[in-house]
Amino acid sequence: MEQHDDPSLAGRPVIVGGLGPRGVVAAASYEARAFGVYSATPMTRARRACPDGVFLAPRFDRYRDMSNEVMTILRSITPLVEPIALDEAFLDVEGARRLHGTGPEIAAAIRARVTAHTGLTASVGVATTKLIAKLASDLSKPDGLMVVEPGTELELLHPLGVRRLWGVGPATERKLTALGVSTVGELAALPEDTLVRNLGDAAGHHLHELAWNRDPRPVVADQEVKSIGHEETFPTDLHDHRALEHKLVSLADGVGSRLRKAHVAARTVQLKVRFGDFHTVTRSRTLTEPTDLAADLHRVARDLLLALDVSPGVRLLGISGQQLVRRAVEPGEQGKLFGDGPTADSAPEALTTPRAEDRPAALERSVDEVRARFGPGAVGRGAAHSLPGEGPRPPTR
Repeated sequence: MEQHDDPSLAGRPVIVGGLGPRGVVAAASYEARAFGVYSATPMTRARRACPDGVFLAPRFDRYRDMSNEVMTILRSITPLVEPIALDEAFLDVEGARRLHGTGPEIAAAIRARVTAHTGLTASVGVATTKLIAKLASDLSKPDGLMVVEPGTELELLHPLGVRRLWGVGPATERKLTALGVSTVGELAALPEDTLVRNLGDAAGHHLHELAWNRDPRPVVADQEVKSIGHEETFPTDLHDHRALEHKLVSLADGVGSRLRKAHVAARTVQLKVRFGDFHTVTRSRTLTEPTDLAADLHRVARDLLLALDVSPGVRLLGISGQQLVRRAVEPGEQGKLFGDGPTADSAPEALTTPRAEDRPAALERSVDEVRARFGPGAVGRGAAHSLPGEGPRPPTR
């Protein structure tokens, strides 16, 4: 995306992620990967490995907007689209073949449409299962198409390293290495009870099935988002509530904005705190009424935070809205900005003054409109969110 938006970055190693000393890489261009920089690489290590790289902070709103464009293109082919990331999705095209052609023809059409409408390249894998389609897509990157014909799946799958399988992380890989397993084919050759004995019942059975491409999972269209959250990792540990409460303001603002943009409200607010030793705790509270307002999220998260001892030092703080429900009133609707409308008995001030209970909602939705028109940095939190005991803070622009 960054290379697409800025042609001067073409061919250069570009690393996107948290730019502070504790940041991690969110995405790396293929030029950066040649230096050993991948997603989840600590940013300090990435800078050492690729000192001439271009390091950028993520632009989530831009990525989300472009993702929506791509998903719209995919849904023009078939309604059976299951997004699994901003830039990745599964499609079931069985019912679309009469209209759009064979699987490979549909894949070629998708690639052409994405490039024509967005300027982006797209890699596509065509196969009979989710597992093989994902692998084929990965293997065809950065700009390709791979078709795995029925009956040839194991020829592709078995020579691959076991890390290619869902559910195999560093810890599982170490256990498999101890069993003399490094490829999917070697994993498939092990008896299932051996895997269960060493990895546990669920993991052992799961990996044994995947190693033989037994993956019956269907494409599930339009999965509901289960939570919306935002978190921040600090350059140095924070040891007092006051400093952390300042951080909660912007975190709650971000979550509230995303809830309203997604047309949902949260029944439960969760606070996430990770200490300097990486010990992580979560605390949550379920509300009597669902909310999409930053003021509500901040108030609940602050109460949860004050119940914790933060003196050991906090390295990460996060807020998420959970148990999401669809909003009854679409964002942007101004029905409550001026109350429920004038009546014959209305006082003159009722025509212009929102009821007190409606003012926070009206304010936050007005902020949404300003940001939509002038950009996310056009307006920020000011005196209305000063912490107890503080004087008013000047508004930011």
